[in-house]
Amino acid sequence: MLQEFLYAKIHRATVTDADLDYIGSITIDKALLNASGIKENQKVDILNVNNGERFHTYVIEGKENSGKICINGAAARKAQKGDIVIIAAYALLSEEEQKTFVPKIVHVDKNNKIV
Repeated sequence: MLQEFLYAKIHRATVTDADLDYIGSITIDKALLNASGIKENQKVDILNVNNGERFHTYVIEGKENSGKICINGAAARKAQKGDIVIIAAYALLSEEEQKTFVPKIVHVDKNNKIV
């Protein structure tokens, strides 16, 4: 049986922009994607520490080392520049995989640089 588990997390990133007029998704600095293992177009949950909002979207790769975390489209109503968010991705794991799997957790500073 497969069960859903945390795969990767970017912890306490700062939203650098919210673009209501964009088609949709979240733009994330490529360096953070590489460190976390989160992929472009992958579904993620966004957990807004400032206002308690929780929503799903998909990832767009941003410029590497830009520190960019931009909430796009309708989701821009759920977060604004300066908000602190947790970005979480999940994976389906078999019972055997669950025994040894360890999620990748990426901690960032207020400029979204890996610490």
